[in-house]
Amino acid sequence: MAEPLRERYGKLLSAVGHAARAHRHQVRKDGQTPYVAHVFRVCLIARHVFGIDDPEVLTTALLHDTIEDTTTDRDDLSESFGPLVAHGVGMLSKDSRLPEVERERVYMAVLAEAPEAVVVCKLADMFDNLIDSRSLSAEKRRKTLAKTAGYLSCLKPALTALTRGPFGIVEQLLSEESKSEPAA
Repeated sequence: MAEPLRERYGKLLSAVGHAARAHRHQVRKDGQTPYVAHVFRVCLIARHVFGIDDPEVLTTALLHDTIEDTTTDRDDLSESFGPLVAHGVGMLSKDSRLPEVERERVYMAVLAEAPEAVVVCKLADMFDNLIDSRSLSAEKRRKTLAKTAGYLSCLKPALTALTRGPFGIVEQLLSEESKSEPAA
């Protein structure tokens, strides 16, 4: 018997409301766009650009910044969306208690060992950040491009059949955006 639709999509749709409430007072780096637009776009990128239709992956995409950027914690996510989503969002969250260089090193080590669902969400996040980077100052844009290149480098050795396509898409976008980057 097929899985009931409420069971298949209920948590995903609930995650939309959760993300909207959790990010309600935040804006993107442009100072105007509600931050929640980013997490919605990350979900849409995973679905429509990368072709992912797994509700748990899409739920993770919607919630990927809630631990890092809001008062939501892993236990909240586990209770509402299940341990796999909570674990994935946890892996996508940087430890703000660490100095930036150490925080990035630890984060990249986590990404290098991450399961496919987490890799897909990170690639969708990178895609959206690259698209959004044209609204940033030249310095912040260069930083986004460099971080993206670093994340791609750490992800490349562990690509799978599922992640290879999305990786290639982000790699292509990075190349296109780097070509449009004015010289420093």
